[in-house]
Amino acid sequence: MGNTGPAELLAIWEAGLAHHGPGRALLLHRAARPGAAAGELRSLPVGEREADLYALRRALFGERMQVRAECGACGEAMEFDLDARHLGVRPRGQDGPLRVEEGEWTVEFRLPTVADLEAAAHAVAEAGGQTAAEAGGQTAAEAGGQTVAAVGGQAVAEPPGPSDGDGLLDGDGLPGADGLLGADGLVGADGLSDAEGFLGADGLSDVHGFSDVEGFLGADGTPDAGGLSGAGGDAAGDTSADTADTAETTAAARARRALLVRCVVSVHRSGRPVPADRLAVAVAGLPEAVQRRLAEAAERADPAADVTLNVTCPACGAATRAELDIASYLWAELDHWARDLLLDVHLLATAYGWSEPQILALSPLRRRYYLELCADG
Repeated sequence: MGNTGPAELLAIWEAGLAHHGPGRALLLHRAARPGAAAGELRSLPVGEREADLYALRRALFGERMQVRAECGACGEAMEFDLDARHLGVRPRGQDGPLRVEEGEWTVEFRLPTVADLEAAAHAVAEAGGQTAAEAGGQTAAEAGGQTVAAVGGQAVAEPPGPSDGDGLLDGDGLPGADGLLGADGLVGADGLSDAEGFLGADGLSDVHGFSDVEGFLGADGTPDAGGLSGAGGDAAGDTSADTADTAETTAAARARRALLVRCVVSVHRSGRPVPADRLAVAVAGLPEAVQRRLAEAAERADPAADVTLNVTCPACGAATRAELDIASYLWAELDHWARDLLLDVHLLATAYGWSEPQILALSPLRRRYYLELCADG
């Protein structure tokens, strides 16, 4: 990561206000890899981008992450802590395409890239199955970390809310090791807090690479036929909810097919290769068992592409799968920090007549001291 100080972070935040999910993720990725072209960043495997964003998040806001999710069964708000050092494992280098053999089928495919995900989402929108997540790439809070609906059959993990007026950054304009939490943060030895019994025994759930940010696959690597709410599901007999679930399930299936068509390199059935002009049709018709194996192979090769938490509700005991979308999470944190900092600039400029560059040149500690003097005066 390059020299990303307060002024540079504010510029990223300002530019991101004109964009939604994919555009903001690209801006953050550029901050993590300064000098890289947009095409180069979009050509990276999804897990590579996620690893870069986790590294950027650790550099800006520390290793500890406060996470909020909503129980899919009872709606209870759950908050817990994660250790970001255990997240964002980079994908293993691949000498060639990955291969899956299942029954009479042999399929070779490459890992999905950022461009693949964006193209699959647009394909769904153009086909008339548009949802907010698939058309715009939005899956979590984009305007201050507000609660959003479940996406792809699971809840969305997000930051717990705005920071205090001091902002998130420490002495030199970047946060210290504690990031958002103090030294007494509740992080267990495995990096996952179990102080309230929120997380399941395995901590991080199984991850299916093809689902990724858009939630293309269900918990078993196939479309979630049982509905798109959290683990607790929707109340029986809710016709409007059932209709919405059916529409979003169809959209997720379209996205999955579009993604598979882009990523599958070759298909053999009973030892015979499928001709190139029939490949798309063959991929769309792959049995669910083969698609499940593809998802499992992608997860093993690119574990950071989709981080999903198994969260147990302390109120009702139900389990909820919560997707941790690092791009949306990091944007929400940056948004909180930027608004806090601009308030500081306003107060100090009003009190002392200083310009924004002069105020940003002050360390957060000195800014805080001057703000205390203003309050005392």
